[in-house]
Amino acid sequence: MARYTTTRGQGQRRFPGADIWEKSPRWLRLTIMWLGGLAALGVIFLLLAVAFAVRSLPSYDELKAAQTAQTIVVRAADGTEILELGPSYGEWLDSQEIPDVMKQAMIAVEDRRFYSHFGIDVVRTGGAFLEPILGSRARVAGTSTLTQQLARNVFLNSNRTIDRKLREGVLALALEAKFDKEQILELYLNKVYFGGGAYGVDSASRKFFSHPATELSTAEAAIIAGLVKAPSRYSPTADVDAAVSRAQVVLRLMREQGRITAEQASVDPSAVKLKQEAGQNSVRYFTDWALPQLDILLPNTLEPIEVWTTIDTGMQRAATAAIKSNAPKGAQGALVALDRDGAVRALVGGTDYVTSNFNRATVAQRQPGSAWKLFVYLAALESGYRADDSVVDAPITIDGWSPKNYNGRFAGEMSVRQAFAYSINTVAAQLGNEVGFGSVASMARRFGISSDISTYPSMVLGSSEVRLLDMTRAFASVAAGGMAVEPYGIVKVTTTSGETLYQHENAREVRLVPDYVATQMTDLLQAAVQTGTGRAAQIGRPVAGKTGTTSSNKDGYFVGFSSGITTGVWMGRDDNKAVSGLSGGRAPAQAFAAFMRFAVKDRPVEPFDTSTELPDWQVEPDEEFYYGDPDDYYFIDEQGNLIEPGRGAGEPGPASEGATERPRPQPGQGADGEPQAVDDDFLDRAIGGGQSGGGNQGAQGARPQPPQQQPSPQPRQQPEAAQPPRNEGPPQQRQQIY
Repeated sequence: MARYTTTRGQGQRRFPGADIWEKSPRWLRLTIMWLGGLAALGVIFLLLAVAFAVRSLPSYDELKAAQTAQTIVVRAADGTEILELGPSYGEWLDSQEIPDVMKQAMIAVEDRRFYSHFGIDVVRTGGAFLEPILGSRARVAGTSTLTQQLARNVFLNSNRTIDRKLREGVLALALEAKFDKEQILELYLNKVYFGGGAYGVDSASRKFFSHPATELSTAEAAIIAGLVKAPSRYSPTADVDAAVSRAQVVLRLMREQGRITAEQASVDPSAVKLKQEAGQNSVRYFTDWALPQLDILLPNTLEPIEVWTTIDTGMQRAATAAIKSNAPKGAQGALVALDRDGAVRALVGGTDYVTSNFNRATVAQRQPGSAWKLFVYLAALESGYRADDSVVDAPITIDGWSPKNYNGRFAGEMSVRQAFAYSINTVAAQLGNEVGFGSVASMARRFGISSDISTYPSMVLGSSEVRLLDMTRAFASVAAGGMAVEPYGIVKVTTTSGETLYQHENAREVRLVPDYVATQMTDLLQAAVQTGTGRAAQIGRPVAGKTGTTSSNKDGYFVGFSSGITTGVWMGRDDNKAVSGLSGGRAPAQAFAAFMRFAVKDRPVEPFDTSTELPDWQVEPDEEFYYGDPDDYYFIDEQGNLIEPGRGAGEPGPASEGATERPRPQPGQGADGEPQAVDDDFLDRAIGGGQSGGGNQGAQGARPQPPQQQPSPQPRQQPEAAQPPRNEGPPQQRQQIY
């Protein structure tokens, strides 16, 4: 019989490979010894960690009762519940109540060696390590076992970090040590997330198939098992084709692993009758915007909470109806309504949330057209213009860009109020050029526009894309007298026991423009509704607002306010194609009026305060004041002629026969009973009437020259003296935005 020796001496035992060990380099032997020692320490450390985890794990009954996700109850401004978000667990099913086909489907697709491993699948984990070396052919679809997934769902998060994976492995080993396989599978199938707020197979079965999980068929079990990999991607309510395709993969794996017969595997998942999901109220557009803010407002907690919001359910219904009934065929619509303090009372992001949950009120960026002129005129008013100052609607070219008016005509001399009311593009271009396009952009930023802003000349007509919420906020700040308005949707957050976790506090007051600028801007906005482009927005009480229409009728805008409510409306197509007949003064203004009639019906009528107290630098008399009354002294005209007191230049006769100015017709009343902002003489000129005061005489006749512009009040510069800005880049593309 062979005898092994450990030394060279005869009669002593030796182990196989001893000679090789002794002949190997010393550094190699030391390395192996160190690695062996470290491995032994690692095993000891792992065993200690698992033992500690086993002692720390809750009991089986505690795990059954534990909640793995947060329930959120959302309440309207009056406290009524409008939505409940979070987990739905259905009935807890014991292991023997869960259909065997459901168990086999889950094991086949997620963990085929579930009954043979000890919590970690060494084969799958090893395959993952070999994948970078052997290439894609060695790719293994996921390394987490059902036990690891259970540990992650119950105790950890989904962060893809080494630390989290190590902890997940330790907890999986502990679960396997403390519970048997059937208990682990029962916990898993009652707690795993299947999408749509459904946790556990019973909740998923009721959500997708309208019956309890105890009645699951083979095809239905395959659909549910296929959801775990990506609940949102394979959800049958989101993408039926994707769910069916994934279910067919599950059935194939079950057949290959011998868990079902070929006949059972031949079922057609596409024939499964899915539960018809009822249409969801458009309030989801609001909650999709408001609830993500909880991540910032609250500490990290899974405790059930109640979120008290600013939404008014009546206004939300009215807003939804206004958009659906007025949006042109094939077009989308959005609406935002803010109260005085910025509280969001209604928010609609589209015509149908179920069809499309894309939020066009808070996310989409579209051109506002002439609604952008709010910032042009705010900058002009702040620089010294007044609502009654004279401007001239005449051709203008700035750096090669020549804006045109909607009707192709030029009305000549008019007031700033009239130019705004009738959305005269040439005047907006003149004002933007004079105050500076950078100043207009700065004004927009000041009023809360957060998207990119162009400083090309055409920016004065609304070529920069904006969010509807931002534009509504800007108009609300004007309604607030020039004070900043910050939109908010969450009033407070409490626990189910009533403990307050968050309470909204009003932001500190910030003045954006002087009050005399805001009152004059309100005057202009009211004129736009009384007699201008926004007449369709009249509701029988004072309204101030502005229309906006982009080139080729791709976007329609109306934003306005009345009785403390500011509302913005946008309409257009998602693919940015033209919408026949769409303009801000039609469908958007009509939707605004339809909503506002309901929104302000219980509020008192509030006339706008447009009285303006100008600062001293704007009301100082011109320099002729320092030389006395012109009727009391002689002066020399431009031709050097001596003019007697009281006689105009070039006028014959005695001083008492000085020329008298032809009286202008007085404004009448608008359709809402409010006084018109412009007189009939201007209307005739603006719309090309038969009077000779201006307007287009037709293509065959020569266009009359506009009247000479009067000097603007000091201290601002004369518009005609303004020079086009330099280094502004190439002129904007030739699109007409009204």
